[in-house]
Amino acid sequence: MTSLAPLTAAELEEWLDKELDAAPSSHRTTRAPALALASLTRAKQDFARHWIEVIAKTNPELAFHFASHVTNALQQMPTEDTKTWIIQAMDVYDKMGLYPAVAILTDIATFAKGSENKSRSAALKEIGPVLELFLQALSGRKLKLEPNERAYTDTTTVYLPATLGSLPSRVDNIRLYKIMAAHLWAQTWFGTFQGTDPQRLVRHCQKFPDPEYARGLFYALETIRLDACLARELPGLYRELRALQTASQKSSRWALYAARLETRDATVDDTYETLDALYGEPLPKPHIYQGALNGEAVAVAISERLDQERAALQAALKHLLTDKESKAPPEGGHRFSLQAGQESERAMVLMLDGHPLVPPPDVRTLMHSIAQDFGGIPDEYLVAAGDEAYVPEVDKKPEDAWKGAYHEDGAYLYNEWDHRRQHYRKEWCVLRELDVHPVHEPFVADTLRKYKGLAARLRKTFEALRGENAVQRRQKHGDEIDFDALIDAFADLHCGHELSDRLFTRNRRFARNIAVMFMVDMSGSTKGWINDAERESLVLLCEALEILGDRYAIYGFSGITRQRCEMYRVKQFDEPYNETVRGRITGIKPQDYTRMGVAIRHLCRLLNDVEARTKLLITLSDGKPDDYDGYRGEYGIEDTRQALLEAKRDGIHAFCITIDTDARDYLPHMYGAANYALIDDVRKLPLKISDIYRHLTS
Repeated sequence: MTSLAPLTAAELEEWLDKELDAAPSSHRTTRAPALALASLTRAKQDFARHWIEVIAKTNPELAFHFASHVTNALQQMPTEDTKTWIIQAMDVYDKMGLYPAVAILTDIATFAKGSENKSRSAALKEIGPVLELFLQALSGRKLKLEPNERAYTDTTTVYLPATLGSLPSRVDNIRLYKIMAAHLWAQTWFGTFQGTDPQRLVRHCQKFPDPEYARGLFYALETIRLDACLARELPGLYRELRALQTASQKSSRWALYAARLETRDATVDDTYETLDALYGEPLPKPHIYQGALNGEAVAVAISERLDQERAALQAALKHLLTDKESKAPPEGGHRFSLQAGQESERAMVLMLDGHPLVPPPDVRTLMHSIAQDFGGIPDEYLVAAGDEAYVPEVDKKPEDAWKGAYHEDGAYLYNEWDHRRQHYRKEWCVLRELDVHPVHEPFVADTLRKYKGLAARLRKTFEALRGENAVQRRQKHGDEIDFDALIDAFADLHCGHELSDRLFTRNRRFARNIAVMFMVDMSGSTKGWINDAERESLVLLCEALEILGDRYAIYGFSGITRQRCEMYRVKQFDEPYNETVRGRITGIKPQDYTRMGVAIRHLCRLLNDVEARTKLLITLSDGKPDDYDGYRGEYGIEDTRQALLEAKRDGIHAFCITIDTDARDYLPHMYGAANYALIDDVRKLPLKISDIYRHLTS
């Protein structure tokens, strides 16, 4: 079989003109890229043309820059490394825009040099999930992980280089990642930035003639203290850290003060005092695992967090007080305080009027985060929200966050699968949870009256399902004879085998351990009959599920573009089916578009937080994935399919109920041939959905 002949420069120029016709007119000619591409083999030309087509769908100008540099890249790197270079540039474009992405495409030499060490290098994107779990296991506040040229932390996020290749083997570089992450965590856990003044480091260093030198000296001294803390708390990791330490000559004064910082009771205050005493000493060579100190970023992060966490704790304390309303408050009112716990030095016991309280896990996490910033919790934080409580200057509502400039504060960020790249677009979708505003109209009562006969039949069916017994066969003891087992035993006896004693059946009450998430399409296309049928179905389901006792939640989804994806809370797992939930069901109304992938990922995230043997995600929808910004057709279908594959890996069974008559064209590809149901008449939806649910959970 002969390979195709390479395309000529003229053919490539004509093709590029067609593909890049949307590029700015400043691109005077495609002649130069075409001439360069003509020098490649046909296989490499086809590789380049494929990616030009993919990138042009995202940004034609970016595709032009790629076309101008891809020949050089393919000459310096293998095809697989060139693909990695492309994906990195597109990830940068997604997060930072055109010009940073063009810089990646232009600086081929740096990337190629890194690719030469690929066999020994470690990439953050590959080990990032494991590192995040490692940081979470170390305790303290949850730290995000992000790539950056310099390694540092702002106490909210740990920034690490995208790749590490300075050590001889990949295993060594992965270990270096772990130690760098642990050392940055130690800054947050052992109080490097602790205190009431977020600007302390910046201000202290500015007192000296050379602030940058002072900052470097502070970090060298603080590293000594943190290393000693790690040696006490994590001796196994410290042994790995010791192997990476750099030896350097130090004066006798330095050794004297360093010994002081290694004591158990040393704090960051001792580091500042030592800085003042040793200012002027030569700086030691930094260890390979040391990053940098970014005092300005720390000050911003802490300032933002203090207001949020103070308000959140005071609101939580107010909620805790509502559980004590039956008891008369003492003279002077209720009073919260803290008492040292016995488990460890950092343990705190929350007290109310001198009696210990057991706060929920999220409140305990909040308390520990505040204590990390202050070394304890200030008394003014231990005041329940009320007239005298601290109130932040701005009280943002979730729905108000979309107003004005786009930002990500308080939102969930999710990847989105781009089938053309065969790669995720990182943190591409911005999602917020909103409440459906309850509408107090007689919709629920009217629905139960309309489907009176069906509702009664459903109640009987679900009552029977609740009391269903599971028959255990081939038991040593039981209620009935297992005739199948008896026949098998008789045959064995005639063959000369020993007679089995497992000849009975035993009835055992079937213990249901199910969590079900209902994902309701609230796109604009559900207006009218479809919206009414969805709401009626939810009413009948809720009434039946209350009998059955299964845990369930209901969320609607809609939005417009990847920057405004919305989940509408109708009922959460721990929320009772009450008048508020009934009012929210009544208040479900059509919104915007149908971006399904991000909705599935978010609801699976919520399902993963629930302990259950069986987890179901049931979607009610009237059509295929669709959004205003090009999320339609193959792109939307493939992203939704990828999200469903992720759900399957998490042990979540997904099922779709749809009224789209074209569903057979795409739902088998997305959900699987047996994981969807097509209802040809929307008025039959309330009649069918309960039968489908019973089938799925039996």
